[in-house]
Amino acid sequence: MRGARLLTAAGLVLATGFCGTGAWTYAQARTDDAAAYGRQRDRALAEGRSGVTVLTTLDASTRQRAEAGIRAWRGASTGPLRDALGRTEPKAGASARGTVTEAAVTALDTRAGTAKLIATVTVEVTPAGTRRPTTDRKRLEAVLARTDAGEWKVRALNAVPLVGNGEERR
Repeated sequence: MRGARLLTAAGLVLATGFCGTGAWTYAQARTDDAAAYGRQRDRALAEGRSGVTVLTTLDASTRQRAEAGIRAWRGASTGPLRDALGRTEPKAGASARGTVTEAAVTALDTRAGTAKLIATVTVEVTPAGTRRPTTDRKRLEAVLARTDAGEWKVRALNAVPLVGNGEERR
């Protein structure tokens, strides 16, 4: 009987120690700067992917849809890019639909509120008057800026040359 009590007490001490260690580790992780940095990186990645998708998509089947697409572009961008997109004249024509297939944050400065993202995008372009789209694959680098509202928006978007077999493709 005494052995059972001793074994129960030892098990209880081990369980209490395990729970205490788990609680301490959890408390440390919640206040850890690396965890906060990771959350900011994940948010910049998600909002950057969304922004690149919007900026590579435009339904220009009618002038009104083109206007709506340009408004969406302005909503996904900031700074000089937003200003330049605001000067775009909406008109009916070819439509494009971008899909981000892969993306990664390559740089993040949480204090300055800037980030860089690279993305591979598949773009289906449907010329005006046709229903058959052509598909193109693009690799883009987006410079992101965190707005005063805490949102990550695209400040600049540039094409990165695709490389294959040691030669550049455009």
